[in-house]
Amino acid sequence: MQTNFTELQLQDPAIAQSNKILRSCVHCGFCTATCPTYQVLGDELDSPRGRIYLIKDMLEAGRPADEKTVKHIDRCLSCLSCMTTCPSGVDYMHLIDHARVHIEKTYRRPWHDRALRWALKGIIPHAGRFRLALHAARLARPFRALLPDKRLRAMVEMAPASVPRVSANDKGQLLPATGPRRARVALMIGCAQRALNTDINDATIRLLRRAGCDVVIPEKFGCCGALTLHMGKESQAKASARDSIARLLAAEAEAPLDAVIINTSGCGTTIKDYGHLFQHDDIAEDAARVSALAQDVTEFLERHALPEVTRPGAHRVAYHSACSLQHGQRIRSTPKSLLTHAGFTVVEPEDPHLCCGSAGTYNLLQPELSQELRARKVATLEGTTPEIIAAGNIGCMMQIGGATALPVVHTVELLDWATGGPRPRGLEKPN
Repeated sequence: MQTNFTELQLQDPAIAQSNKILRSCVHCGFCTATCPTYQVLGDELDSPRGRIYLIKDMLEAGRPADEKTVKHIDRCLSCLSCMTTCPSGVDYMHLIDHARVHIEKTYRRPWHDRALRWALKGIIPHAGRFRLALHAARLARPFRALLPDKRLRAMVEMAPASVPRVSANDKGQLLPATGPRRARVALMIGCAQRALNTDINDATIRLLRRAGCDVVIPEKFGCCGALTLHMGKESQAKASARDSIARLLAAEAEAPLDAVIINTSGCGTTIKDYGHLFQHDDIAEDAARVSALAQDVTEFLERHALPEVTRPGAHRVAYHSACSLQHGQRIRSTPKSLLTHAGFTVVEPEDPHLCCGSAGTYNLLQPELSQELRARKVATLEGTTPEIIAAGNIGCMMQIGGATALPVVHTVELLDWATGGPRPRGLEKPN
């Protein structure tokens, strides 16, 4: 693609990066075949190629974002399926992130949109606040039909039937290996996940300790910055990321870390990108170090081996591959291989590359599109006639679990169960 940025514009590192990305696009349109929003809407501007043209026009002109551009950029899930498909290696992830930052700096949204986004970025990245909000949403659920905004209704409907108690594993501590010691790892315990489902971190810790890992949970861990970054709030995202980097490196200063373990794939994609996010900042080396240490829990277990399987799986499991895992981190077969090794019969739905519609806060900001994508995903998962649905991301689990009677659990919960841990509570009754 030909671009026409001025020399002055190209002095801005963000513009220079976007110029390089734009020039790599050859207009082939392969991305339209795998873009979820294009599949639903059939509008070229709701495809990666269409959005690339909108971004190019906006950035080249150096103008504020307009309503049309914002509408189509906001509809992007950032599922990154287009990057898996693209034969030219277009770095769409960093281009769309730049566009969102530009939008937040130059476009004034309607007041109700600003208010909702302010609430989301002020609540979800903080586990304590989010927990209180979930309790409030549960109380409001019987009256959700009376709420004037469909997005508010989506927020209330997202709340789980019960909010788990705070886990004992939320606090900073060192949990020694229970098997022969082989590694020392830090666990990113997340933010929203700590309010929505405490079983995931608990299962991860048991499994890692059984696999011979000393598990470090740094003191006062917060958000990795992923949620606010994808809302275009770069400054807030980088502040959260800086704090995470500092706490992880403080843990490594006490004794070397072999890995930073992540069990929420949306966080994993962002943490693995810290080196890029801070490449022009004073903590560039520290950020790159954390990125190099970051591993999805299944990625780590594949390299270091599962603990001994002590009970046969003997269950038919439909595996949902989270976009942030399969497209963002390019981890596709590993979780399925581990589940198979643990004795489960693993099946995969039709069109596994398509998003379920969760995508961070997308299901709250774009509820109609999100629900359409969820219905499609649930239909293909149920079409495999499974007993259990497994996924590696809390957002996907909440999204899918809200539309099926089948139990939805994290991959690591099944692996923990198969190697000596308790039966996942999520299997006792539908989510």
